[in-house]
Amino acid sequence: MQYPNSPKSDVTDTYFGVAIPDPYRWLEDLDSPETTAWVTEQNKVTFGYLGQIPFRDNIRERLTAMWNYERYGVPEQVGDELVYSKNDGLQNQAVLYRQRGDDAPQVLLDPNQFSAEGTTALAGIEFSHDHRYLAYATSSGGSDWNQVRIMDLATQQLLPEELTWVKVSGTSWVRDGFYYSRYDAPKAGENDLSGKNEFHKVYFHRLNTPQSEDQLVYENPEMALGFRIAGATEDERFLVLYLTDGLSDGNRLQVRDLTDPAQADSWATLMASYEFNNTVIGNVGGEVLVYTNYQAPRYRVVRIDPRHPEEAHWHDVLPETEHKLESVSHVGGRLIAGYLHDASSQVRVYSEQGEFQHEVQLPAIGTASGFGGRRDATVVYYAFTSFTYPTTIYQYDLASNTSTVFRAPSVDVNPQDYVTEQVFYPSKDGTPIPMFIVHHKDVQRNGQTPTYLYAYGGFNVSLTPSFSVARMLWLENGGILAVANLRGGGEYGEAWHQAGMTPHKQNVFDDFIAAAEYLKTTGYTDTKHLAIAGGSNGGLLVGAVVNQRPNLCQVALPAVGVMDMLRYQKFTIGWNWAPEYGTSDDPAQFENLRQFSPLHNLTPGTAYPATLITTADHDDRVVPAHSFKYAAALQAANAGPNPTLIRVDVNAGHGAGKSTKLLIEEWADVWSFCYVNMGVTPAVKL
Repeated sequence: MQYPNSPKSDVTDTYFGVAIPDPYRWLEDLDSPETTAWVTEQNKVTFGYLGQIPFRDNIRERLTAMWNYERYGVPEQVGDELVYSKNDGLQNQAVLYRQRGDDAPQVLLDPNQFSAEGTTALAGIEFSHDHRYLAYATSSGGSDWNQVRIMDLATQQLLPEELTWVKVSGTSWVRDGFYYSRYDAPKAGENDLSGKNEFHKVYFHRLNTPQSEDQLVYENPEMALGFRIAGATEDERFLVLYLTDGLSDGNRLQVRDLTDPAQADSWATLMASYEFNNTVIGNVGGEVLVYTNYQAPRYRVVRIDPRHPEEAHWHDVLPETEHKLESVSHVGGRLIAGYLHDASSQVRVYSEQGEFQHEVQLPAIGTASGFGGRRDATVVYYAFTSFTYPTTIYQYDLASNTSTVFRAPSVDVNPQDYVTEQVFYPSKDGTPIPMFIVHHKDVQRNGQTPTYLYAYGGFNVSLTPSFSVARMLWLENGGILAVANLRGGGEYGEAWHQAGMTPHKQNVFDDFIAAAEYLKTTGYTDTKHLAIAGGSNGGLLVGAVVNQRPNLCQVALPAVGVMDMLRYQKFTIGWNWAPEYGTSDDPAQFENLRQFSPLHNLTPGTAYPATLITTADHDDRVVPAHSFKYAAALQAANAGPNPTLIRVDVNAGHGAGKSTKLLIEEWADVWSFCYVNMGVTPAVKL
């Protein structure tokens, strides 16, 4: 492979007396002519390589056919209408519909009309409690920056104002406006896709007024980092303030009674510490229901009176159990609790006082989500999915405890042809780690089956079973899908999460390496036919594991990864990951980070696996400079015959809202890269 020239500079940083070269620092300047030219040349090499794969077009054609099926989102009851999203199949973005009874559905919002390329996505919606207005956020080119517009639902006309520089925010209605969070506009000359975001603020926007007149509700000029987010309870009585500090892993929780004039400028603190995760899920009269992991690593729900917020006055509503409480909805005068049992959903219904009423019967082992609605609801909707169970929307009757299918997709695959098993394998320290293994029922353990091993292992994220039409192509062609639930995730509660946080991040890499070894020693696959993959924090995972075990696999697929662990906190909202990773600003954490930072642990002269790095030019969460610098360093270090390529999407971001067209193209390239480097020619069904 002839790679583009990646000049090395003499930039060096010194951390606590240790000199760390950073020769590709110039690639952090995303707008420079040098970086732009480098990306163009890298893409030429990558797409030139991919374009020579003889079955790439067949894979893309088959993916297009498989993707072409109707997909629905979970409906929301808005007055006497149902509002839901639907993608006809190959639309770049799902369309938002409104439907009254048995009438024909009407288009409410079509994001495909937002931009010519279909790369502007709907990022969030919130209806006013009187059902008169809709506030919706859009994201352009995959950026985390949102723009908020307001629609009059009676006329479907937009109000004149547009809110900008909105990030990490909801829109929470109270009477004639809503609360939201934003940053100040970037300073002149500052790159809005890579500059560090500081001083998050909460505002109240009143309808039909310009953003410049919005009321500042909360700021902390003494604390540059951290998020400030406000939301009101359904009855608009309590305003809840969520505060993070960028240092700890939880949030402070404060409330204000909007019906009490004496509290117009004051807050009652329910949780002063930043160490625990706390969310108000509703209120019963003058008391709020709080979902928390305070003194409950697997979470619980407590009832707190803001007039007497001391812990001695708290009441357990849903106590902690042996299974993680993953989610709770306060709806229809009940609490619908979603638990995780070995990374699969169990859903139970309780009274507002915590009395058990029902268990929701789910169709299979998998993932259930949704169950939202108002306190007077009689039915709710949820989505159910599993690895070979296409996402199906159900209506659930709260009184009769019965589920009926609302919308079921028709997919060009037969899920009955596939099997899913869950195994538990020992990690390096003996900890049992769960892993799902999915394959066609006719696949034999011959030790040479192409296998795609995926994991994440961080930020309390639970990897539960879900349907992916892209992965179905891999399974359809006789491949094995393996999804490992590593420490650092949220599958078993906060203790499981903390076992993969700083300073224990090596546990996550050990868990992933052990998963790969298990698949090989038990006869599923071998090194030649193994691909390892992960995105974002999972991209870090793949990069670190490849450095520690370059002979572990044949193919490595780090997507939008955090690759420079010494500088990640200097870009956009990277500082928010400090509780998970630690930062190079602390001497002990610096020593820990430099041991596994993918960029800093490449060894020149090493034969690395075939690597396809994927990123996007509008990724302002994990800025593409991470992947740019890692690609340049990997290409310089690799002494083996395998290709080490970077694929940079244009007008795309970290992943959310990516258009159908871009998704199909990316997956066609990923699978083609895997097959050709495993020496396998897939018999693609056309």
